[in-house]
Amino acid sequence: MQKCNPLTEAVYYILLSLQTPMHGYGIMQNVTKLTNGRLNLGAGTLYGAISALLEKKFITEYKTEDSKRGPKKKEYIITDLGLEALKAELCRLEELTENGKMILGGNSNEK
Repeated sequence: MQKCNPLTEAVYYILLSLQTPMHGYGIMQNVTKLTNGRLNLGAGTLYGAISALLEKKFITEYKTEDSKRGPKKKEYIITDLGLEALKAELCRLEELTENGKMILGGNSNEK
């Protein structure tokens, strides 16, 4: 697994959301649901991240058929490269958590 730069929280949750094809508004809703409302992505943040993720080839457009009511919204899905980056980030976050627990004695609520 290659070393990746750390992902922002928004990008991390976008990649988690794209395990199945999803359009922008669906991603926004899913991230809010996953974080119990703690993280709400604005359209600018979301589409800026999507543009960067497409450029890095972490995600790709998911091809769908046009419906009788016209073209469907663009949907995206994670690529193998994106999944690799997501797994590397999860490993990094686990290391951060383990080190924090080790230093704080396993209970971050106590000082």
